[in-house]
Amino acid sequence: MNCKKSFFSRLTTMAALFTLTGVVSAFGAEAPAAKPAEAVSPTTVVAKVDGIDITRGDVDRATKILLQQNRMTQPLDAETSKKVEEAALNQLIAKELLYQAGKKLEIKDIDKKVAERVAQGKARFPSTAEYEKMLKEVSMNDKDVETFTREELVIDNLLDKEVSSKITVTDAEAKKFYDDNLDKFKRGEMVRASHILIGVDKDATPEAKKQAKEKAEAILKKLKGGADFAALAKDDSTCPSKARGGDLGFFGRGQMVPEFEKAAFALKPGEISDVVETQFGYHIIKVTDKKAPETVKFDEVKERIDQYLKQQKVQQAIQQYIQELRGKAKVEILTP
Repeated sequence: MNCKKSFFSRLTTMAALFTLTGVVSAFGAEAPAAKPAEAVSPTTVVAKVDGIDITRGDVDRATKILLQQNRMTQPLDAETSKKVEEAALNQLIAKELLYQAGKKLEIKDIDKKVAERVAQGKARFPSTAEYEKMLKEVSMNDKDVETFTREELVIDNLLDKEVSSKITVTDAEAKKFYDDNLDKFKRGEMVRASHILIGVDKDATPEAKKQAKEKAEAILKKLKGGADFAALAKDDSTCPSKARGGDLGFFGRGQMVPEFEKAAFALKPGEISDVVETQFGYHIIKVTDKKAPETVKFDEVKERIDQYLKQQKVQQAIQQYIQELRGKAKVEILTP
């Protein structure tokens, strides 16, 4: 599902914009929704951007993709349907403005890059049949994919050179954001634990569960006798963490299944639990460290804050850039 959603974004050639809150609203009520699809031909022109046509079919396709992205599968009422169509048309207008501006910048080996990106997109699907099914769902074909991918590359190049590369975040801005939002950087109690899992399916027979539990109890007995936890984990655990001696690293509350979490947080560093049953089987847990609740230090989160603030600035800059392009272009909203 994730690969599909990602590819839907790419097929619109507006991946950088579709994920940015507010870009759609850059044109607001200026772009009224076209008439319902059944009332007009897909080839009917509903808008023009410097003479380039946007058709009813283009809007319908963009609308389908928006619905897919937002997982809106239920029938829409008239008002919601109108808003979705407005958003689709606004995106198409923004895309065309950016594409026309981007074509003025040279991209070396663009044909090769288009082919590579199309191939990467196809590779995200488990089979050719799944890929073709996706195309059918959004009324597209291979030629459309190639065209839209080319547009995406042109727009990405434009936004990188004209917008993103010019955006910076100062240390002072990052520190101010941190100081103003200290509540967002509080971290609850954390525990570091290792475990030995004797896996058994939750739907296994009573006899299989009994055997798995007995094996876990036998391992626990060895541990109480002084056996090395990491060595037994490597030998007997069915969890991939066995390669690390059962180490799961640090985790907070809500990250593990309830039974496991309750047992882990009840232990002190160095202590080993009794056999704990979860949906995955039977665990023996050893807590190796704990961290008390704390506020994460600025240096630990500075990079993430920088990325977040830059994204916010890029969103605003793209909106402003599109408005500037629109001010120089001739955009016509037509009534079919």
